[in-house]
Amino acid sequence: MTQTVPARPPISRRVGRVHRAWWVALVAFVALVGAAAFRATPSVMIEPFREEFGWSHGTISFAISVNIMLYGLTSPFAAALMERFGMRRVVAGALSLVAVGSGLTVFMTASWQLVLCWGLLVGLGTGSMALAFVATVTDRWFVARRGLVSGILTAGTATGQLVFLPLLAVLVSDHGWRPASLLVSGVALAAVPLVWFLLRDRPEDVGVLPYGAAPPAVDAHAAGAPSVAGAAPVEPGSGAGRRAITALTAAARTKAFWLLAGTFAICGASTNGLVGTHFVPAAHDHGMPVTTAAGLLAVIGIFDLVGTVASGWLTDRFDPRLLLGVYYALRGVSLMVLPLLLADAVHPPMLFFIIFYGLDWVATVPPTIALCREHFGASGPIVFGWVLASHQIGAALVAFGAGLTRDAYGSYDAAWIGAGALCAMAAAMSLAIRRRLPRRPAVAAPT
Repeated sequence: MTQTVPARPPISRRVGRVHRAWWVALVAFVALVGAAAFRATPSVMIEPFREEFGWSHGTISFAISVNIMLYGLTSPFAAALMERFGMRRVVAGALSLVAVGSGLTVFMTASWQLVLCWGLLVGLGTGSMALAFVATVTDRWFVARRGLVSGILTAGTATGQLVFLPLLAVLVSDHGWRPASLLVSGVALAAVPLVWFLLRDRPEDVGVLPYGAAPPAVDAHAAGAPSVAGAAPVEPGSGAGRRAITALTAAARTKAFWLLAGTFAICGASTNGLVGTHFVPAAHDHGMPVTTAAGLLAVIGIFDLVGTVASGWLTDRFDPRLLLGVYYALRGVSLMVLPLLLADAVHPPMLFFIIFYGLDWVATVPPTIALCREHFGASGPIVFGWVLASHQIGAALVAFGAGLTRDAYGSYDAAWIGAGALCAMAAAMSLAIRRRLPRRPAVAAPT
């Protein structure tokens, strides 16, 4: 059956003073920050939940791990859904789901409801606009500055999450955890109209070329060229699930995929799973007020913005494998010394750790996206979604495991040391990824 393709505006080379791609990136950044607001809440709500409901660290950590797991497993299917239904619809729906899940938490009375709201609803919502959304935006709208834009948008996901912490901590301390949940719900809901009216799916929808593209070059993806990994080109009528599975099947035949998935699983374990979830309660164990510990995580978020944008800039200029090796090695060293730094007050060595760790928080994302694009071509965003799934699986396992460790031993020390050792492994795995030499794209002849 022949599909009728709707007419699109003619491509214009004059796009005004500011290219439309930068406005799309700005809207994407705001949407990612809105979704990140909820992901800031677990750290400051573990203790309030324990006090009000009597739940253990392990019980609460289980709900958080379900959220983290679904965040990753949803991502590759969401990337495929964006190819079929468009970014605007998927992202607006995802933000609405986050708002509903966060709002419903104020009515819960049992731990299974925490798993339903935090784990299922918000996990699906945030996973539908995870870092695969970043890869989709950069691949569609940018030819030049892809690394830089990847860094900026990635920083939105992590920095938004961490910068919300002080406000949420104050709300929880002064007014309880329910107003904080409602605030997160409102932030996510407020971003929906912005996404719906300003986000556009592709440059040709508004009659412009991707940023950095020069006519009459024909994009290999648009021409239907197969990816370098052998994945099939995107078929407009193909199902999102089938597209995601096809990309995974092709990528799984390569060593590069498993190395990227393994390193990114360790990335998730050492950031979202451990520090993002358990730093505040770990610092509180040493006598530090929750609001102070949350403020330190916010400082990590501020420096993460600098570090991730700088990492994107470096990715445009240097071998991403070497960057990943350096990032993971430095992160491992910092985590191993953290147990010696935790105390009841902030001191200079702790501030040094916060700044250093902040610069490295998600600096791994731009090089990982670049390597997915290099090895898997047009399927890069979807393959990155699967790599991100491994990131969240690692984060979920450590979020749950660290909670059990705290319940069993009364301390998080073993979790910090173990995460540092895993980062050393990730550094070695990153250097083992082979570079794929540039291949002349199979493009259609100009007509």
